[in-house]
Amino acid sequence: MTTSAISDIYYDPYDVRLNADPYPMFKRLREELPIYYNEQHDFYAISRWADVNAGLLDTGTYSSARGAILELIKAGIEMPPGILIFEDPPVHDIHRKLLSRMFTPRKIRELEDKIRQFSVRSLDPLVGTGRLDFIADIGAQMPMRTIGMLLGIPEADQEAIRDFANDQMRTEEGQPMKAASEGMATGDIFAAYIDWRTEHPSDDIMTELLNVEFEDETGTVRRLTREELLIYVNVVSGAGNETTTRLIGWAGKVLAEHPDQRRALVENPRLIPNAVEELLRFEPPAPHVARYVTRDVELHGRTVPEGSVMMMLIGAANRDARQFPPDGDVFDIHRDTRQHLTFSVGTHYCMGSALARLEGRIALEEILARFPEWEVDTANTKLSPTSTVRGWETLPAFTS
Repeated sequence: MTTSAISDIYYDPYDVRLNADPYPMFKRLREELPIYYNEQHDFYAISRWADVNAGLLDTGTYSSARGAILELIKAGIEMPPGILIFEDPPVHDIHRKLLSRMFTPRKIRELEDKIRQFSVRSLDPLVGTGRLDFIADIGAQMPMRTIGMLLGIPEADQEAIRDFANDQMRTEEGQPMKAASEGMATGDIFAAYIDWRTEHPSDDIMTELLNVEFEDETGTVRRLTREELLIYVNVVSGAGNETTTRLIGWAGKVLAEHPDQRRALVENPRLIPNAVEELLRFEPPAPHVARYVTRDVELHGRTVPEGSVMMMLIGAANRDARQFPPDGDVFDIHRDTRQHLTFSVGTHYCMGSALARLEGRIALEEILARFPEWEVDTANTKLSPTSTVRGWETLPAFTS
């Protein structure tokens, strides 16, 4: 491959036009430049499934301790304890173990009836109106109520909490996150709820976190500090809202573009779990994640020096035909999705993945039962302005 042949290959996570549809560029990166360097923003990027999978597993070489977002790593800000995705073992493992007991398979299964009630409550009023906004009407509602219930946030306050979490992710178009210049959010918005739960314990995550005892990295058995509590609750709140909202939005868009497959789901709802998996592969809510490179690395004949930032292009890896033959750019609800990387892998595998899958399945079941056909109102759709996750701010549709 000559230099001139690849000189027009350019990937920039802040480029709004490029990120409206990054997949043609992702394909070129995979096939022509599997180790890519962006001079303007000073980062490297890998795009093939095998490379991204190996990189996510190698926490010794690719560290999360300085953040998992390009602009945060570049800013060099200190990460407060308890932000799991911004930690390496052994501290990460200690903090993860604390939260994992709150997301056991049994606890997730027990949520199905409540999640279905939240979905029905959102969708029933829309039957016969001829309209459905996959974000405003269901994507921003059901996940918010689910994670609010789990945390113990009063329903009257849940929208404000959701909007606070979303604002941490939003950016001006083409710009990095505010946290890169202003520092990470402390979670102070949750202080009053924690104070209330201290006096009025309940069956929720906040109460569990208040009372849990653990052995920290120094060998000391203790409870979480107030700062740690606030960070934990902030992390759970943000993660619980953002990903599933994006998933539901992409379901509306992608299934409208594949009406034959949507019809198959209506006729056979047992296909829905695999359809959710294929949606997660085909349009991952977080198309990339960044790491700090702790040592010189040789990749595809090029040296990536210690101290670099490595962007792992999950959206590109998820469409790699080497892992998803014959063509990863084809959406197919019947596909053997194998191991996509949407929920990461290894140490940082998403703890909330089972909850996101459950919410996605229930949302699709309830949407398709009421609205077997829809057409996206493309003139009024809007992509969300963020450099970290990719999805819809609004996705209105005409229903029949």
